[in-house]
Order: sequence, then structure tokens, then C-alpha cells
Amino acid sequence: MSKKKVQIWNGNVRDAALTILLSIDKNQAYSNLLLHKTIEKYKIEEKDRALLTELTYGTLQHKYTLDYYLEPFIRGKVDIWVRWLLRLSLYQMEYLSRIPAHAAVNEAVEIAKHRGHKGIASMVNGILRSILREGVRSTDEIVNPNERLAIATSHPQWLVDRWVESYGFDQTAAMLQENNVPPIQTVRVNVTKASVEQVLTTLEREGVKAERSAVIPECIYLRNGQAARTGAFRNGLITIQDESSMLPANVLNPQPGMKVLDMCAAPGGKTTHIAEKMQNDGQILAMDLHPHKLDLIDENTARLGLDIVQTAPIDGRKAANFLGKESFDAVLVDAPCSGLGVMRRKPDIKYTKREEDLESLQTVQLAILDNAVSVLKPGGRLVYSTCTVDKKENEGTVEAFLASHPEMEAEPLTNLPETLLAKQQHGMLQVFPQDFGSDGFFVAAFRKKGEAN
Repeated sequence: MSKKKVQIWNGNVRDAALTILLSIDKNQAYSNLLLHKTIEKYKIEEKDRALLTELTYGTLQHKYTLDYYLEPFIRGKVDIWVRWLLRLSLYQMEYLSRIPAHAAVNEAVEIAKHRGHKGIASMVNGILRSILREGVRSTDEIVNPNERLAIATSHPQWLVDRWVESYGFDQTAAMLQENNVPPIQTVRVNVTKASVEQVLTTLEREGVKAERSAVIPECIYLRNGQAARTGAFRNGLITIQDESSMLPANVLNPQPGMKVLDMCAAPGGKTTHIAEKMQNDGQILAMDLHPHKLDLIDENTARLGLDIVQTAPIDGRKAANFLGKESFDAVLVDAPCSGLGVMRRKPDIKYTKREEDLESLQTVQLAILDNAVSVLKPGGRLVYSTCTVDKKENEGTVEAFLASHPEMEAEPLTNLPETLLAKQQHGMLQVFPQDFGSDGFFVAAFRKKGEAN
């Protein structure tokens, strides 16, 4: 079927969203990175930027639900770009009340003419207008409760089954629903340069509505604007970071003058948080397997005015071969993981991950932790964290780690609000997206037996 050549940006937000969605589908591109590159490259205006983001993420987040709605109306096979156009259009019709349904249909027909021909445009028009007349079927028709939940929240069946087994139906349902809610924009205050109150005042002067978090003291919620475009960001007063990602540095609780290792550091959000906690006094070695990612850490430390961080291209699974034995006071292992806790920011994750992917991750996590023990001083603190909500990667990894390292012991989490400390179990804390509107996250703390030097 012949198609006309399509530009990625011709002033039509829906057409641009469709191009992004097709690239994600074809090239397994990350939605957040592709969306950001598109906005920056074509200098898309703020009013169009917001709609483009909503259409892209919304259509991705609800893909399975949209397919369930579309299925009775589609006869035969349709090209992948047509299916994505139908999903995109139906998302507007079903989820965006401020966009008139007939406008979404008309736009879809025009895009179909532009990308295909009149026959495809006629088919798209017929399908969408049939849905307007008849409405979509209810997910209540699905008998199996796990399958119904999977389709209603657009998550893969295997993942729903896995989480229901781990956390129960109600907890899982709340998490899946929260995964489809747009995330709050959060930033971390650089306390070496300004207080939270000073930053709030600075942002207010820039026309940004912001408020202090009730969970993490150095966290601020932004209700409008873009953090990266503020003077507060350019001047190193804030770092863009999800609130859950601020947990590890707080749990590690590094003190000025310490020697600290961040084993999986890029792009440096937690590294710089540690440096700020240390009041830019001491030594931090930030490692990453990928040398090119270390540049991001250097850029962040320079912007924030932090000069105690050194970087090194070292694989955490081999760190003990390069670093001195028992030479660090504290170690952070923010391990490679499935990323299942950040679906609100990267909805494509839930469609690309496979159950077998999760099985191989624990081997990597345990290898990094083995090396962390070797370089940690007696009496030193080790913190393990992930941005996932999978029990095997979290509690399972901790149990296997402690079983193979009698010289390490789990330690109660400290330096967190009482509301979070009350949720910990045996030195482990699992945060769900619905707990306080953040990413799903896990953190555990250990102490190496013996007297500190």
C-alpha cells in the first residue's frame, strides 16, 4: 500500500503524535526521550507541547484498552499506522472531554488522506463514526478478574497475574490505575546553595507555582511550567528528580568528610544528592558501565557547583578488581532493574518487558552487591535500591544477598518520615506509585559487621 512521505512536524499535533507512536512501535524507542527530542528539535510551542505529550503518553498508556474497544469495529487486517491512528483518535474520543469527538474524527480522516488514500480515509471515518453511534463495550463483560483488570488498565496479563500473586488484587488494582495517572513534576533543592524556602520564592518570582513536599524535606512539587527552563535550574538551585528517587541518599545518610561509592551512578541524580547531603565535603566516586554516560554526571555536578565527585568507567560487577579493598565508608547500589515502577513516565515499558527479562536481572544485581561488600569498610553502610515493584528483584535479591554474605546484616531504615519508616519490613521499604504519587521504588539498608576504622 503506497504512502505519501510524511514530515514529523507540519503544525498538526495529532500527526506528530502518530509519527512518535509509530517510531516507538517500530524502533522500540523510549517514549520520553523521543518526545523530548521532537519538542526540542522542532521548537514546538508550549500549547502544542502539552497536547502532544498528552496524546502520545495517553494513547500508549491505554493501548490494550483501546484495542479492546476497537476490536468489534475492525474487519480484516489494517496497516500498523492505521491501527495507531485509530487508537490515537479513540483515545481523544474516550478520555479527553475537552476535545469534541467529531473534531477527533475529522482530524483522523485528514491524516488518513495525507498518509494513505481516500479508501483508507473512508474506512477510518466509518469505524470512528460507528463507535460514535454505538459506543464502546464495557470491560465488565470480561469474566476473569485478572484479565478484566489487565484490559481495563492496559497492562500485560502476565504482569497482572505476577503482581496479584505478590501483593493481592486490591493493591495491584490501585497500582495499575495509578500507573495511568500523569506524574507530578518534582525537583530536589540543592541545599548547598539555597534553602527550600529560598527556592520556593525564586520559583514564584519566575511565575512557577510550587509547594513543599510533606514526604521528603528537600523535594518541591511544581504545578506548572517546566523545571529545566527556570533560572533556578540553570543556576544549580534544583535538580529534576522523582521524589521516590530521593529515598536512597536519605537512607544512606552520608556525612561530611566520608568516602562514598555510587556504583551505578549515571545520569547522576543520586550522586549529586549524596554530595549535597555531605555539604560538598569528602570524596565520592561515581561509576558507570557506559563511559559516555559519565559526561552527564560531570554536567550535573558542574551545574550544581559540586566538586567532590570523581567519575570512572567501571562495571560494577568487576569493581573489586579496580578499587581498594574495604576502602569506602558507604556504598550505594542503585541497581539495573526492570524499571516497572516508572510506567507513568515510560508507558512503553509495560509492553516491551517480558517475564524472562526479569529472571536474568537478579544475577546482575547480586554480582554488583558482591563487589560492593568487598570495597565497603567494616561498620560501613550499604544501600540497595531499584525503581521496580517486583518482589524477586527486590526482596528476593535481598534474601539471596544476605544468605551468601554472613558478614552483612540488614539494618533498619532511618532518616525518613515516620509514615515511610512505619512501612518498612526487616530493613526494606517498598514504595508503590499510589502511596504518595511517586514512582514505584524499593530501598534496603545493610551494615558490614565489625568495627569502623
